[in-house]
Amino acid sequence: MASSTLGTCSVALLSPTYPSSSSNHSFRSLSLTSGRKLYGGIGICRIKGTSQFSVASVATEVNSVQQAQKIAAKESQRPVYPFPAIVGQDEMKLCLLLNVIDPKIGGVMIMGDRGTGKSTTVRSLVDLLPEIMVVAGDPYNSDPEDPEFMGIEVRERVLKGESLQVVLSKINMVDLPLGATEDRVCGTIDIEKALTEGVKAFEPGLLAKANRGILYVDEVNLLDDHLVDVLLDSAASGWNTVEREGISISHPARFILIGSGNPEEGELRPQLLDRFGMHAQVGTVRDAELRVKIVEERARFDKNPKEFRDSYKAEQEKLQTQISSARSSLSSVQIDQDLKVKISKVCAELNVDGLRGDIVTNRAAKALAALKGRDKVTAEDIATVIPNCLRHRLRKDPLESIDSGVLVIEKFYEVFS
Repeated sequence: MASSTLGTCSVALLSPTYPSSSSNHSFRSLSLTSGRKLYGGIGICRIKGTSQFSVASVATEVNSVQQAQKIAAKESQRPVYPFPAIVGQDEMKLCLLLNVIDPKIGGVMIMGDRGTGKSTTVRSLVDLLPEIMVVAGDPYNSDPEDPEFMGIEVRERVLKGESLQVVLSKINMVDLPLGATEDRVCGTIDIEKALTEGVKAFEPGLLAKANRGILYVDEVNLLDDHLVDVLLDSAASGWNTVEREGISISHPARFILIGSGNPEEGELRPQLLDRFGMHAQVGTVRDAELRVKIVEERARFDKNPKEFRDSYKAEQEKLQTQISSARSSLSSVQIDQDLKVKISKVCAELNVDGLRGDIVTNRAAKALAALKGRDKVTAEDIATVIPNCLRHRLRKDPLESIDSGVLVIEKFYEVFS
């Protein structure tokens, strides 16, 4: 599902909390004061007094027009199966929710049988995605406050002391089709400008759209090797560098990588598998009554999608509120030193390569505690997430018949008991 189907952005601008003499109908913009601070070796103007800025509403007339456009766009798009209506598959749903709460977890790899609702579940996540502040008109969804997520042009404007117009926009979900070409993924020269104006301009690709959003690859184990290399490079650095047709450009490309696939169609390269923060194993539902319920719900959705979506509206809104609350309280969640040591001990005794397993387990446990409305991580939270964080990082033994998730749980109880 392309990011364009998510509807129009609702506009709001950052403004100081002190009264302004400007007209109610004029946009207020983010004022950047002088003062330099180094971010990643780059000298950039610091935003002073960020705590004094608040999201200010614009004119009622503008809001009503945009609200009407937003509703019209939402109604015209392809109906998406509601997330709360998905029966079972709790492990997959939890992994996806934790990544929305804390994008730094690093994405989810979903592997399972055919027809188990992998793609449906991922695409249903669109309705739950929260809104973020982006610089208006920027193709890279630049963050007005964090230089690490700013495109080069926005950084230059900030260095010059220009004010930035900021809009609230839903997090993008970008679909990467298997047949995509490398230039469409990375970006390439803008042919139209080259022919009409005679200038070399850059046309951003899917990685630019996915910055600060979600990049979804269905049947990721069938993706061409050269595209896998591109994804690995961007996922590792958080930046996409394009060198082609006389163009040399870098732009931020930090995204939640979500992949789904069927293990029967081939294994994933270990390098790419390690880039996924979590791994969800999906199985076919065996309970007959549950299967009947899934079939009936799907038939209801196919018959009247709007009515079916409306019946789950209250649950959907409740879940959205829960996610927003968890995102805002995430920074205050604490994890005891003793639990951190035990997590690292589990990783060490399982011979997990690198430290990604330790980092992701800590992040996922905090996100789960925030989702449950707590400010402290418990051993139960760790037990819930640790199989998904470490299962795909264990070295494969061709003679081993036990599922790697079971090995992780056994080692967890051995260490934590």
